[in-house]
Amino acid sequence: MPWLRLRLRVDRALVDALSQALEDSGAVAVTLEDAGNEPLFGSGADEEPSLWHETSVTALLPSDTEPQRLIDDVAQRLGMTAPPSWDTQPLADQDWERAWMDRFHAMHFGNNLWVCPSWLAPPPPPATVVTLDPGLAFGTGTHATTALCLEWLANHELTDKEIIDFGCGSGILAVAALKRGARRAWGIDIDSSALAVARENAERNGVSDRLEVAQPQVLPEGLIADLVIANILAKPLIELAPRLTRMTRPGGQLILSGLLTDQIAEVALHYANEFAIEARMRDDWALLECHKRTLVT
Repeated sequence: MPWLRLRLRVDRALVDALSQALEDSGAVAVTLEDAGNEPLFGSGADEEPSLWHETSVTALLPSDTEPQRLIDDVAQRLGMTAPPSWDTQPLADQDWERAWMDRFHAMHFGNNLWVCPSWLAPPPPPATVVTLDPGLAFGTGTHATTALCLEWLANHELTDKEIIDFGCGSGILAVAALKRGARRAWGIDIDSSALAVARENAERNGVSDRLEVAQPQVLPEGLIADLVIANILAKPLIELAPRLTRMTRPGGQLILSGLLTDQIAEVALHYANEFAIEARMRDDWALLECHKRTLVT
């Protein structure tokens, strides 16, 4: 049968209620996407994690649905002062799961590191392959900030190193580091759902015995590592500067990402006293490679 795709743009506070209302109104599937250009990772800050500030909610509906009537009804049920902006597109009948899967492909980063969905044949050895299926908001390598981190991991020696992935989301960076030879990794996130996904991804990639996951408030006292990665956002990177600095072993490295290029100077200022810092950029996004001095001057 043919279908109707209904796409709405709403503030994140309305997403859960709107998704449920659409399902109650007959949607056979509801998906969420970034409606702007906002990366979303576990921040590690005190506030609860959430969705993008502006979220695109897409519902797959029977073709005979009257979208205006449905939207007016949903808006009234949710107590909205005005209906959200929306658009529709008729869709022919097809295998929607297959169509969704076909959107994704294996991604290559740096020195032969690959991220590959489970339904595709992985690249042959000597490629290092992280098997990871796309999921909601947790980071799969498609955003520039995650790509910058994966490229850094692919191009640096990680054998026998201890890693902390602060704001780990899907665990993609910790898993990649372990598959490239790291001895042990910690995945840290305030979102318990992200930690569950990270555990699953570690098991799928055969590294679960070397990955510990935890929320920040339950970490062992004095936890430090050779390499600390924080792919979050500029504000929590600034707020977490004392903690991330303490977690980085003297002579070790701290990788900061999730910041825009025009935020480099502000973020670097909070780390410059104890680190030598180099910036790498992709599009409008940046990664700061920070080398911790063995003696603080």
